[in-house]
Amino acid sequence: MSTWPEPPPRRAQISRVPYLPGLDGLRALAVVAVMIYHANSNWLHGGFLGVEVFFVISGYLITLLIVAEHERTGHVNLGQFWLRRFRRLLPALYVMLIALGVYMALFYRAPLGKTRGDFLAGILYSSNWYQIWVGQGYGDSEAFAPLRHLWSLAVEEQFYLIWPLVMIAVVTRFRRQLPKVGLWFFGLSIAITVAVAVLFEPGDVYNQVDQFGRKVCGPGLSNGYWTVAGRCISVNDTLYLSSVSRSAGLLLGAGFALLWRPMAIMRSSLRRRGRQIDIIGLIGLIAIGYMMHTFRLSGPGVEQGIRFDARLFRGGFFLTGLATLLVVAAATHQRAMMGKVLGNPLLHWIGTRSYGLYLYHWPIYQIIRQQAGVKMSLGQFVTALAFAVPITELSYRCIETPIRQGKLSEWFRGERRPPNAEEAKKRQLAVLASTVAVGLMFFAIVSFGFAKNVCVGDLECDLATARAEALQNTTTSPSSVAGPIAETTVPQSTLVGQTIAPTLVPPTTIPATTTTLPVDLIPPLAIGESVMAGALPELRAGGINPNAEESRGPNKVIDVLGLAALSGQIGRTVVIQVGTNGSVSDAQFDQMMALLPGDRVTRVVFMTVRAPLSSAPWTADNNIRIRGLAARYPTVRIADWEQASQSIQLCKDNTHISCGDEMAQFYVNLILATITAP
Repeated sequence: MSTWPEPPPRRAQISRVPYLPGLDGLRALAVVAVMIYHANSNWLHGGFLGVEVFFVISGYLITLLIVAEHERTGHVNLGQFWLRRFRRLLPALYVMLIALGVYMALFYRAPLGKTRGDFLAGILYSSNWYQIWVGQGYGDSEAFAPLRHLWSLAVEEQFYLIWPLVMIAVVTRFRRQLPKVGLWFFGLSIAITVAVAVLFEPGDVYNQVDQFGRKVCGPGLSNGYWTVAGRCISVNDTLYLSSVSRSAGLLLGAGFALLWRPMAIMRSSLRRRGRQIDIIGLIGLIAIGYMMHTFRLSGPGVEQGIRFDARLFRGGFFLTGLATLLVVAAATHQRAMMGKVLGNPLLHWIGTRSYGLYLYHWPIYQIIRQQAGVKMSLGQFVTALAFAVPITELSYRCIETPIRQGKLSEWFRGERRPPNAEEAKKRQLAVLASTVAVGLMFFAIVSFGFAKNVCVGDLECDLATARAEALQNTTTSPSSVAGPIAETTVPQSTLVGQTIAPTLVPPTTIPATTTTLPVDLIPPLAIGESVMAGALPELRAGGINPNAEESRGPNKVIDVLGLAALSGQIGRTVVIQVGTNGSVSDAQFDQMMALLPGDRVTRVVFMTVRAPLSSAPWTADNNIRIRGLAARYPTVRIADWEQASQSIQLCKDNTHISCGDEMAQFYVNLILATITAP
């Protein structure tokens, strides 16, 4: 006679995790907000807060699952927990990385060397720390950055590795005090929020760069940067990207899981409070929507650099997490309407595929616009969705679900059904397709491995390359160089009112800029904004000492000129480009000229600026003032970049030159032609 097993004790069921379609709907809203923000931040300034919503949901569910497993079995199987996480996350990620790598190796090879580190960091789930180290801020523009979005997945995966160990200790030692532990987690989240608020750097965040394009930190040279192992690390970018500072949302979700367990709630008096819980959830949704509408990550600085939104780092993320908890409470209450509303078929479909949508949408955006920070048009956004949605669905059906359920390996081994001719043919085709995919993958790996090493981050060059250049320059005798420009051949043309069509100029090795060089041997100094920053290697190769920085304004240019004059870095020629990021007055131009030592400088080249008038209407007036400088100052020459650049294709934002070597060389040749013209 068989004996039926005894039912588990009632206590063992209170942490059981039922299917919660409302959380899928909340995921859907979060991923849609992020996708809109990534397409065009003007449409939803704070859409990036959708990532914080994801963090809270992840902390809540993972903690609840761990507690439920311990109550059900008496222990937590770490191996199985991590295996489930890997099956859920890794296959789609690696498929995306392989597909993107193959695409770049076949059709877009220029950024291979620049993105090699991003791929390696993505494989190792360390993208957030890599981006901090090389200076790739979340809001940085210009560069082709197809994997920048992986920072948040890295934060979550690092949480999945560490958190089960923490929870095993919790459920083993404090299993009768879980609500109290939940309050501890809330307290730790508050402590992290306070620490972030204290460490946050308000005001304009900026830094200077040296002649090799490396960021230079120090008093008077920067604000908002730490110096770590010789590198300049952005404080606010670190607070945004690091696993520690962003764990506050994960801890909020984890703490709430120990206080609000859906099955336990239905056994308490709160089971009758569905209507009131719905009102609380609606308040949470409205609060999230309001913060997404009003908060911004960063914007141009008042005088220079960029300025981060202090509201975010001084409680904004925490408030977003609290609002998310209100929605989670309503979405998981089985007698509230919120779960049914958020769990409608459309949001359910998006929510169950939210991981794939997040994973694939950003690389597709980048392929379409070829650089970060470019605001997509509505047509481009629709086109991107036309690719992202079917790719996500294909990944969900053919990669994510079969691997998560273990069906794919069974199918390849022939265990799913008895073998027959049709099934055998399908498997043969699958094996053939896999073989081709593996071949393309190895081709991509070789292409990335042998790609030229170039700078990463907006202005953060590889230190080994910089040291090699410094060694080469310092071992070059000044007497062996006739002059940085004398060996070049450039066309002569009218400098004002005509388009200059420069030809290629052979690179010239220059000595390192020091205060001991004779004035005639000091190379031309070029000071500019992010446009000039896109041509740093070409400027150095052309015998010019560049000092360029993103979002630089006129006051910063004045500061750089003053420091250069004091340190003896100014020779016979100075090149200045300013006016892309804001208005420049005649008084500011006059102040720049006054800082130039008249007994040394014989030629000052001012460059006009080019940017779409819709986004930078001040450029028209700036160019009028710039062109008028030649009549006011006999040493001034005008390099008309606005007019000359009409003959070439710039980056997608119709402003920068960082997305192609040819446009950067064209830019430098215009400068050289202006310097050497009579």
